[in-house]
Amino acid sequence: MDADELKLRQLAGQFLLAPSAPVTVGRALCGLQAQFMKNALHALAIRSGGPDPALVRRLFCKSWTLRGTVHIFPADELPLYLDERLFRDDGWDAPSFWNQRPDWPLTPARQQELSALIRRLLAAGPLPREKLKRLCRENGMTAAEEAGMFHPWGGGVRELCERGFVHYLAQEEKVLALSPAVRPLPEAERETILARRYFTHYAPATIHDAMYFFHTGAGRVKSWLAKLPVRETVFGGRTYFSLDGPEPAGDLPECLFLAGFDPLLLGHEKRESLFLEPDDRRAVFTLSGLVRPVLLLHGRTAGVWKQSGKQLRVTPFRPLGDAERAAVRRAADALWPQLRTLTIE
Repeated sequence: MDADELKLRQLAGQFLLAPSAPVTVGRALCGLQAQFMKNALHALAIRSGGPDPALVRRLFCKSWTLRGTVHIFPADELPLYLDERLFRDDGWDAPSFWNQRPDWPLTPARQQELSALIRRLLAAGPLPREKLKRLCRENGMTAAEEAGMFHPWGGGVRELCERGFVHYLAQEEKVLALSPAVRPLPEAERETILARRYFTHYAPATIHDAMYFFHTGAGRVKSWLAKLPVRETVFGGRTYFSLDGPEPAGDLPECLFLAGFDPLLLGHEKRESLFLEPDDRRAVFTLSGLVRPVLLLHGRTAGVWKQSGKQLRVTPFRPLGDAERAAVRRAADALWPQLRTLTIE
């Protein structure tokens, strides 16, 4: 395989050459990172023909999963993203990331009380996060306790999600709901399913790529590979592994508007990405931890973009020729038919 064939196979596995149903995409890609919901919706739209946000809300849910980050994923796959060791555990005295912080304001007993209160309030139906906070304050939660339970990084609410008590609805507004009492899959089964999906839909991929995507060690990735009927391809001194995925057809797309935190970029270690030009890494993966929305031209990073309402601004990394600018305009018109202003800086 040459570089273009490797790229085509990765694009095909990611549904960027031929779209599929939203749930199919969500399953295959192990969810879509969604701390900014607009990014997740765009990443899903360019892979599934732009589903209605109401459909996404009905079929998906949102919670902390891979890499300890928020993802949307098909709601019926909740058992795949829960840890059986923590499932429905209502004890809060074991050491955790949260209660070991010096500013953690809650005793184990108080965290248990507030966790039970949140579940009681949600029993009547989903509630916006801000309304839930207000109701908790009305039931005695102090300002310090609120800072812990509703910490911007997750706090006590995140722990409730990770234990299978609650989840967020898959929408822009932060709305919490009770989760169904579905048993998590055993860890070995869960890991095998996710590894199979990864080496089917992010492949061809290296061991370093999988380590980066799953935030795990080389030994664990190698143990997964030993259980899967993967094929090996050597290119550029690196060994790539893959399972049977969608077959690519045609040439590299002339223009793609990738989402912020797009799976195509998060699925591979950035120094080994076939699409990310070395000089562009810092402009895409910022020092503040953002992964910016990227413009791809013929399989290479060419700039970043920002869309707001009917306005789109593209900031190229290098000067674009007339043919490239025309390709950007065609792709933008196809994605945003109501676009009023396109600015290419």
